[in-house]
Amino acid sequence: MHRRHLLAVGATAVAAGLTSTASAFETGQPGTEPNKAGAEPPKAGSKLPGYVAWKDAEAFTVHSNQTLETKRGLAEGVITPIDRLFIRNNVAPPPESIVADRDAWQVEIAGVAKPATLTVADLKRIGLASVATVLQCSGNGRRYMQDMLQPGQKISGTPWTVGAAGCVIWTGVPLKAVVESLGGPAAGVKFVTGTGGESLPPGLKPRDIVVERSVPLSALDTVILAWGVNGAPIPLAHGGPLRMIVPGYSGVNNIKYVKTVALTEAETDAKIQATSYRMHGVGEKAAPSQPSVWEQPVRSWIDAPLTGMSAGRTVVSGVAFGGLHAVAQVEVTADGGKTWTRAPFVGPDLGPYAWRVFALPIDLGPGTHVLASRATDAAGNIQPDSTPPNGGGYSYNGWRGPAITVEIG
Repeated sequence: MHRRHLLAVGATAVAAGLTSTASAFETGQPGTEPNKAGAEPPKAGSKLPGYVAWKDAEAFTVHSNQTLETKRGLAEGVITPIDRLFIRNNVAPPPESIVADRDAWQVEIAGVAKPATLTVADLKRIGLASVATVLQCSGNGRRYMQDMLQPGQKISGTPWTVGAAGCVIWTGVPLKAVVESLGGPAAGVKFVTGTGGESLPPGLKPRDIVVERSVPLSALDTVILAWGVNGAPIPLAHGGPLRMIVPGYSGVNNIKYVKTVALTEAETDAKIQATSYRMHGVGEKAAPSQPSVWEQPVRSWIDAPLTGMSAGRTVVSGVAFGGLHAVAQVEVTADGGKTWTRAPFVGPDLGPYAWRVFALPIDLGPGTHVLASRATDAAGNIQPDSTPPNGGGYSYNGWRGPAITVEIG
């Protein structure tokens, strides 16, 4: 699996085998605590669930208390404001008391020569790194798969379109630096396994509910244990006080409220890993033998204009990104894919895991126009026309689903 590397600083942060890519990772300091509870003050008249009442209510489609989708076009720009970042929780968040003293939060590090339990304050003395990543729910785009189903077929889950994604900057300590400070990996380990600190509902089997995910050990070079996002402490709603960030991987692998990080010989047997988030056919039963939802596929979509187009010149803009490979180019069509024109990127390049904003001036005459974008990553992977439905509705990256059809008189 492809490896990237972190730029980190600190006494034990980057000793050996950790080369840097300045365009991808920049050193920096965590921001200021919004308030003692760890969340911005609620906005007047907010209709959002209490734990996210500080967000911009007008920016979201609320599917449930645990699923808020950013309205299309409102996450545009290189960095997504945290008050417009989508919400997807597998388990309800813990109480806000856990962010009352962020530096006191403890995380157990196992599968190393010298296992230890460290506080966030301890982690801050080991190293520092920042990385811009696309945070995207595994089911983003599920609606387009659901629309492709045959009679009698069913894919359950939130009908996300493109709004379960955003691009943010995480700040924390490289996991590799932490592992090296504890004597390095134990023998025979093959995975990085993170366990979340959510409170589990009573009366249910803990292994069926716990948010615990394993990713290949090759990700160790890039994982960070993050306490900050976009220059401020991570809000409780997004995994504060500490979140395990796995750049290039689907959102479920980025463990919120992380309380244990273990280097393990095998994948976890927790249900969320063993039989959930597996790539299986519609109507088939999920199983550990099937591919896990790990790396994000190359993807793009148009964010503007979405409505109100008239004949003449307009600028088509949107976002494009890869998974473990940086996005290399993006093309735009105005005729449903018959012809394509390369669109230039605009704004800063924040590294291989961030999305790029593209913009292309085009002339539209009277008639029907089908606008869409198609991205290619640095490894040569090209966005397909569509993504065949799978049983979980995961990893959709077709360009046709989010295409925009406009009629100009």
